[in-house]
Amino acid sequence: MNEHKVYRAIGLMSGTSLDGVIDVALIESDGHGFVQPLRYMAYPYDIEIRDKVRSCFGKTARDACVEEAEKMVTQAHIDAVKAFGETADIIGFHGQTITHNPDDGFTWQIGDALALAAAVGIDVIADMRQADIKAGGQGAPLLPLYHQALLSEHESSVAVLNLGGVANITYIGSGELIAFDCGTANALMDDFMLKRTSRAFDEGGKLASGGVVNESIVEQFLAHPYFTKSPPKSLDRDVWSIDPVAVLSDADGMATLLAMSVMGVVRAMDHLPAKPSHIYVAGGGRRNDFMMKSLVKTLGTRVSPIDNLGWNGDATEAEGFAYLAVRSLLGLPLTLPSTTGIHMPLTGGVLCKALYSSLN
Repeated sequence: MNEHKVYRAIGLMSGTSLDGVIDVALIESDGHGFVQPLRYMAYPYDIEIRDKVRSCFGKTARDACVEEAEKMVTQAHIDAVKAFGETADIIGFHGQTITHNPDDGFTWQIGDALALAAAVGIDVIADMRQADIKAGGQGAPLLPLYHQALLSEHESSVAVLNLGGVANITYIGSGELIAFDCGTANALMDDFMLKRTSRAFDEGGKLASGGVVNESIVEQFLAHPYFTKSPPKSLDRDVWSIDPVAVLSDADGMATLLAMSVMGVVRAMDHLPAKPSHIYVAGGGRRNDFMMKSLVKTLGTRVSPIDNLGWNGDATEAEGFAYLAVRSLLGLPLTLPSTTGIHMPLTGGVLCKALYSSLN
């Protein structure tokens, strides 16, 4: 029997790949080892919001562009929570990352949590990365403790690979929890697809599968010092750009960008204490059949969608921020020395109280 109070929590996630949706998930959790996903929905947002957010990437100071983007992002999240129609004890609001530069002690997720709480009548936990950054940590990845909770009853020496805008990996084995960003995942591929084809992404990896990889560009990518840097470590989605593949055809460009994403994961294996016996993949990248086949071929271990365990790989990040919101309420750690490089386990998040207690 569960010894702790169980909370209903909603998690919200809008990723740096700018895939055009807000993920909303409802879970029940005690903030410790008990997690029960209940419901998930994805709510599309207007292309105007995506373009406005994209124009704010890399900014470090508030200006008219950021102000407008934040209002748009906040309203989109309010609309999503109202459409979701569930009550909860707390909302975990990640916001929209526009800049992440931990080496300079800076990360920025826009979104007005006070306005969200007031509009939907549910208390909100936001700014979950800031305390870690201020303590000298990387501020990312934030979900390893949730991954550990999900996989607590499964075999040891496993990993969760999240393929969002950036790829990150959580290694769980022999009492160790290690996590870090691997490299790019969907961000560059989606940017390239949008520029070349006006489509948001390469469905199933069909375009990439028909191209030829430019090995020279991949080698230049892998020469970046990030890949030999020891974790904990994290990345901004714009460390790399699509410029190196600008001279390639659509298919060859996509094939090369996908190879870059896959090889970043391969290089990540060098920083783990052992090769995981099984890698479970979450995030939108797991729907890219060609990428999944490429990972299986190059990693030499079992690779499968996290959905095979009964979880929803689209919902994992939103669920994770719901879980972290509960932990924040309880004053429990959100980050560890082995996940972000801080000196001791650290809680985080800012509580924004609602003005009333039910949805409009």
